[in-house]
Amino acid sequence: MTKTDWAALWLCAVIGSAGAQALPAALDEGGATAPAAAATWPGAPSAAQQRARWAALTPAQQADLRARYAAWKDLTATDRVVLRQARERLQGLPEDQQRALRTQFTALDRLHRDGWRLGSQLGNFYPQLQPLVGYVPVAQREQVLAVLRSLDAGQLAQLAVLAQRTPPQERDGLREALLAQPPATRGSWLSRQLAR
Repeated sequence: MTKTDWAALWLCAVIGSAGAQALPAALDEGGATAPAAAATWPGAPSAAQQRARWAALTPAQQADLRARYAAWKDLTATDRVVLRQARERLQGLPEDQQRALRTQFTALDRLHRDGWRLGSQLGNFYPQLQPLVGYVPVAQREQVLAVLRSLDAGQLAQLAVLAQRTPPQERDGLREALLAQPPATRGSWLSRQLAR
């Protein structure tokens, strides 16, 4: 799969796979827009139309939109730029290729689809990291995400290997040990763990 394909899949993860569905302004452009700015956009739905669209959604669709919006807000500025570029590339593809990519993304396991909502770098490693970080106590979630986002691609690859090698009953201990490492020593700690 090409880099463009993965970027397009990531785009589908964050903004959803329903191509015809209008996005909330905050998802589409990365933040709240001033009412005057929204009103100047030709074809912008009125507040009443937006409320009617929202009311027409099922509770599951509303929950999905809320989750996508929360994921968008949690992205780094770099990931938002990458996402906008991916959106442009996806929109530039022929309709049949767009449909094929959306179908391919929809066919992924939900856990892997949701992993892409963590950003381009973490999403790329999420299938391998999921056993280690897929189910963490709520109190640890932000700390785990901060540590993962601080790792470079090489370190994430090392951690992915460790996550796959570690038996399920030892994964909590591995995660705790990773979180206990100071940022300056995480790289060497990962190397030592792999050498065992």
